[in-house]
Amino acid sequence: MLPDISVFGPYTYLVTEVVFGTFAFLLLWRVDALGRAGRTIVALYPIAYVWDWYTLQVGVFAIKLRTGVDLLGIPIEEHIFMVVVPAFIVGIHETLHECERR
Repeated sequence: MLPDISVFGPYTYLVTEVVFGTFAFLLLWRVDALGRAGRTIVALYPIAYVWDWYTLQVGVFAIKLRTGVDLLGIPIEEHIFMVVVPAFIVGIHETLHECERR
């Protein structure tokens, strides 16, 4: 059974992003890939924003355990999500390639 993290109430989504974002940052820092990840995030962010805005507008999904703070038409947590996910992916990618170089 998975732990019930809903104890964080409206901050649940934000807490999960901070946890996963911390792991992503540590991976990127460890392999000295913060700059590469940053460039990737900047390139992907506009696409992710439009995609996210649209799916929220048409009702594809609803976010229950969030702060309720919106920025540019989408929840602040979604903006963070659009940074954390590519950072985590690039962090894992760069870590795997670092292991291959050894």
